[in-house]
Amino acid sequence: MDLLTKNDLKMLMERREGPCVSIFMPTHRTWPETQQEPIRLKNLLRTAEEYLIREGLRAPEARKFVEPPHVFFTDTSFWRSQSDGLALFLSPHIFHYYRLPLKFKELLVVTNRFNIKPLLPLLSSNGRFFILALSQNKIGLFQGTHYSITEVDLDGDKVPPSISEALRFTDIEKQLQFHTRATPFAGESPGVTDRAGMFFGQREDIDKARKRILEYFTKVDKGLHELLRNEKAPLVLAGVDYLLPIYREVNSYHYLMEKGIIGSPKETSEKDLHKKSWDIVQSYFQQEREDAAAKYKQFANTEHTSHDIKDVVFAAYHGRIESLFVAVEIQQWGRFNPDTNEVLLHQKEEAGDEDLLDFAAIHTLLNGGAVYAVEPENVPAASLVAAVFRY
Repeated sequence: MDLLTKNDLKMLMERREGPCVSIFMPTHRTWPETQQEPIRLKNLLRTAEEYLIREGLRAPEARKFVEPPHVFFTDTSFWRSQSDGLALFLSPHIFHYYRLPLKFKELLVVTNRFNIKPLLPLLSSNGRFFILALSQNKIGLFQGTHYSITEVDLDGDKVPPSISEALRFTDIEKQLQFHTRATPFAGESPGVTDRAGMFFGQREDIDKARKRILEYFTKVDKGLHELLRNEKAPLVLAGVDYLLPIYREVNSYHYLMEKGIIGSPKETSEKDLHKKSWDIVQSYFQQEREDAAAKYKQFANTEHTSHDIKDVVFAAYHGRIESLFVAVEIQQWGRFNPDTNEVLLHQKEEAGDEDLLDFAAIHTLLNGGAVYAVEPENVPAASLVAAVFRY
């Protein structure tokens, strides 16, 4: 599975009986670099097995616990279809994995809850986006970050994969001649815009073709709604010029970007698709993050903000956080007791601890807040966390 949603997040956040193993490792997209990755995974699983034995599991139990990912050791097709990072989650009754466009640092965490902070750049509000590629032969959905994009395996029952059947009664390329302005909008790059247009040709055939396309795109939009219903990440349309304005008529996703990428996705490389889409969403992310930082600065040292980890953990759990800046690749170990609202901090990990930065970020997301996973030096107030409260 490759599309990481908030429903996955909720599932991963649940406390479980028995230990939870979280594994993150960098991967490569091309051979022969992928040859070493089964070995890296095998070593991480061996380390997890040793840890579980130290925590009290008998050797056969620990061996069985880490067994599910063993199917990948000899699966060359699995390693040949990687993205930039691989995340695996193991518990006594769960095994989930995600191939994602994020270069993870190698990490193994074993606690009573899955550790998902390395995933925050894919779930937070400062760099994750989607691309919907529209063409006659294929509908493609890509998940992207600042660094790369990866195509998502779509469920054909939810999102029809091909438009060909919808257009089988006519040659749409000939019947729909799309007339566009000769120059792009001010400030736009050629080829990266949705342009107003007019249809020419036999009116009856055009109406039939357009109706079929609208019906088809309505099904696509419905399927995407099932996949993205809890998302707030921007969505960029890519496709030939006459399809994009038709899709916009049926779109129900609130974060569809005004600009799109004109051209056949079939003739556009993933590298170019990523560059053009990032050019569209970059200013959106930058403005959103700057607005959040400015609001924190405006209300700093008042009851509307805090950079105290104890206050932030309490507020995140109770859904009070509007926006949260959190440092990546740093852990603050401790415990939160929801019955007493007590927060305990430890310099080193102790039995029963969890990463409270991870805890605060996840509960902020689950309660509809915005999270900005940034380098430590980019957190306002020179702290590990900085939060703006709703009330």
